[in-house]
Formats: sequence, C-alpha cells, structure tokens
Amino acid sequence: MREIACDESGYEGEKLIGSTTRFFAHASVRIPDPAAVLAELRARIKSPATQYKANHLLRPQHRATLRWFLGDTGPVHGRGHVFLLDKTAFVRDLVAEHIGTEIADDQVANDLLRVKGDPDLEFLPPPARARAAAFREWLGADPIGRSVLDPLVPAIVAAVAHWGPVTIAHDRQTQLPPRRVAVLTERCPSRASVSSTPPAIPRSR
Repeated sequence: MREIACDESGYEGEKLIGSTTRFFAHASVRIPDPAAVLAELRARIKSPATQYKANHLLRPQHRATLRWFLGDTGPVHGRGHVFLLDKTAFVRDLVAEHIGTEIADDQVANDLLRVKGDPDLEFLPPPARARAAAFREWLGADPIGRSVLDPLVPAIVAAVAHWGPVTIAHDRQTQLPPRRVAVLTERCPSRASVSSTPPAIPRSR
C-alpha cells in the first residue's frame, strides 16, 4: 500500500470562527523516494538540517532550488493534493444542513454545532430550536465520532479519495485519537491506514 505524508495549516480543532486564520488547508504528497529528495535538497541548500521547512526554500538565495522542487521536472510536480476550506462558509453550510435555518452570528453558529458549552437556543424559531436541541443530543452521545465541525476529518477523507488505497503518515495531532481514526477508516472511500506520528497509532479497517 502506498504511503502519503500529510500536514495542515490553520487548524484549531472545532474553533472555526474567531480563529487566527480564515482558511484551513490540508496537503498530502506522495514522493517515491523521500530520502533521495532530502539528500538532493541538502546538497543544493548545503544545510545540515534533517528536516526542511518552507522557510529553507523561500530564502532568496535558494530560489533556484525552489523552482527545481516545484517545477515540471521536480519531485513534487503531479504528486500533491490540497484540500482548502473557508471556515465561515463551512459553518454556515453546516447550520443550514443540520439546523435548517440561518444564524446571523457566526460565533453563535459555531458554538451551537460543538458539544462544548450550553448555548441558549431561545433566539431560534421553534422548529429550528427543536432541530438544534435534537442535533446537540445526537452529538453529545458521541462527540468525537459524530463531530461535524472538525475539518481534519473531511480533509483526510478527501485525500484518500484522491490517492486511493494508502497508508497515511500525519504529523502529531491530539485530534487523531483512536476513536477518530476508527471514524476516518469507516468514512474513507477505500481501505486506508492512518497514523499520527510521533508516536505512531496505526489503524486499519
């Protein structure tokens, strides 16, 4: 089974409104020989670092290396996938889907869709209030397995849909406990194994 490496940016769990960034981005990449790519980067950049981050390649003196890395003949071309999510639009779509109404205050909408807290539902019209109460009761029965807000779940599902049967190596995430890994395995469109490293937490269906 092929392995893809994943990382994210703009992730704050279920806090989508009032966070530091508007977008959540999740990238996955499949490089046939990562050790060889790292060795080539080390030779070109001439740095002893064992892990290269974007700031290494974005330095003006390494512009030629950046063009090689991302260019048509480089190791990343055609081997990457990015999932991009507008957090506010995501929350509004979820409210429409699960509560069946619009909520003017996006922060209130965010709070309504997460199990933490005890939001006042009195401002909602009676039909929407009943749906909101039923949704929160349903969510409370399994907050991890039934979470609708956590963007990491649809992002990983989208990555597996793009790559096919894969093993996923993810950076360490407190939001990838065994229960969520099991949910991801169930939702992925094809067989997948997910690990959050370090430490590794392999899970397979």
